[in-house]
Amino acid sequence: MDFLFICLLLIPFLYSLFILSMLILKRRDQYSCYMLAYECFKPPEDTKLDTDSAAKIVLRNKNLGLEEYRFLLKTIVSSGIGENTYCPRNVLEGREEFPSLNDAYAEIDEIMFDTLDNLFKRTGFSPSEIDILVVNVSLFSPSPSLTSRIINRYKMREDIKSFNLAGMGCSASVVAIDVVQQLFKIYKNSIGVVVSTEDLGTHWYCGKDRMMMLSNCLFRSGGCSMLFTNNPTLKNSAILKLKHMERTQYGADDEAYNCCIQVEDDQGYSGFRLTKSLVKSAAQALTVNLQVMSPKILPLWELVRFFTASVKNSTKKRELVLFITSSLVGNGKKKKNTLNMSGGGGLNIKSGIEHFCVHPGGRAVIDGVGKGLNLNDYDLEPARMALHRWGNTSAGGLWYVLGYMEAKKRLKKGDRILMISLGAGFKCNNCVWEVMKDLSDPNVWNDCIESYPPNTLNNPFKEKYSWINEEYLSFVRLDFSKMVF
Repeated sequence: MDFLFICLLLIPFLYSLFILSMLILKRRDQYSCYMLAYECFKPPEDTKLDTDSAAKIVLRNKNLGLEEYRFLLKTIVSSGIGENTYCPRNVLEGREEFPSLNDAYAEIDEIMFDTLDNLFKRTGFSPSEIDILVVNVSLFSPSPSLTSRIINRYKMREDIKSFNLAGMGCSASVVAIDVVQQLFKIYKNSIGVVVSTEDLGTHWYCGKDRMMMLSNCLFRSGGCSMLFTNNPTLKNSAILKLKHMERTQYGADDEAYNCCIQVEDDQGYSGFRLTKSLVKSAAQALTVNLQVMSPKILPLWELVRFFTASVKNSTKKRELVLFITSSLVGNGKKKKNTLNMSGGGGLNIKSGIEHFCVHPGGRAVIDGVGKGLNLNDYDLEPARMALHRWGNTSAGGLWYVLGYMEAKKRLKKGDRILMISLGAGFKCNNCVWEVMKDLSDPNVWNDCIESYPPNTLNNPFKEKYSWINEEYLSFVRLDFSKMVF
């Protein structure tokens, strides 16, 4: 009898506990950010930039002398970029020095509308269902804005929340997603779209400043459109869930602010100047970012293990502070206050992360981040292959890396992906995604994924232009790690 009485008392308590749990879960889902789909841009085949085309573009620049030609050719050899990247039409057609406004619109429209058309077709969502629209293009900010251009093209609703981000550089995609995430906290059951791309053709550098010539060697055409929601009823359709977001801004520091900046050279040609301070600023921003993010993404046992090892091995002030290795600088040496992120007494970031989506900004960037976090060739393969196949597509580059992981069927339900993006400002914007289901769509990689990774990443310039490696030209020096980002 007493047992029955206790059961009768427990039933209302358990029911109340169940209702409370459901409310908590519902509230948590309300503030969630789910990715439903993404579409990377594949440029037309007639805009492909092979070695011969690249050499012709370099050699027709009348402002360059012999040493500048050697510098550029050697840079291309060292870039990690292959034969199948794409270039804006006005550059291929020889109009890079005097581009028109129509050239800019043509380049941007092709990327935005192609990816959006495919995104709407693939997901079945109508443009009229979109509640939030965020577009990021660093080098092109017309009036009306690009968001207005999209709204006009697709005849979207009058109450759509639209935002146009400019000047954010290669890390702009993560910034745009953060904007959507913050708006999701206010607007329930919403659908958001982010478009990330860049305008390269009308900002091609035609001068001879070496610090400003590098962008021509690395940047290529590309972009991506993404679809997000915070509607819990669409949770089962999601491919990714945003778990953590951390943004670090070093713009208050003059050295960091000026390390990657758009300027005019002495001849009046505009372009991006990358100074030697760039890598130092990147290391500082990445260090601070991981310092804040690591306790949120790593298991407690790993933090305790690292703290215990630090207390045991250190005679200095014992704090849980992360320092990135100076291998990001690329000199192979370690400075004071560095941290081996894996193995021994170091912090093992792989204890909380299965996949690493590193921005394919350049070979030295990928290798430097890999050394700093003790990532192996398997971890860095997606970024290296994205750089080889597509080049540095600015803010859209992360999604070509993600596409490679998916096409290779690496992404399994429950896996966590760390996205690392660095950009002008200077900024480090990182986020962690949870894979919601096994992913295997070949996406934009569908016509070439079987051939990746190739047997070698050696650039054909090494054979066709082998003269740049001759010993008598050894006076040509390129410290790639300190200049390319």
